[in-house]
Amino acid sequence: MKTTPEHNERIAKLTFASVYPHYVDKVTKKGRTEAELVNVIEWLTGFDKATQQQLIDEKVTFKEFFQRATLNPNADQIKGVICGYRIEEIDNQLTREVRYLDKLVDELAKGKKMEKIMR
Repeated sequence: MKTTPEHNERIAKLTFASVYPHYVDKVTKKGRTEAELVNVIEWLTGFDKATQQQLIDEKVTFKEFFQRATLNPNADQIKGVICGYRIEEIDNQLTREVRYLDKLVDELAKGKKMEKIMR
């Protein structure tokens, strides 16, 4: 799926620190824990809790966040629609990676089992 250059640039400039509290709110309102969120992010990116906090403190953009990440080899198994985009059809790599993260957070909030989320 084609995303616009403006959309991709906006995603790239978002900071992980600005989005993380929304992830926490989303999962905790649905009865999940921040620790589970941290585990899901670690599965996708390789960043442990301390590194995630450091990236929040540094206010890194998603572009920098995913440049530093070691994406899980199974990340390409994350499929479906998030924010109106079919993940596997997104042509911009960074936007697709951010949507992987969004999809995992969404699955966590919807009560999916951790074993299923972390493919």
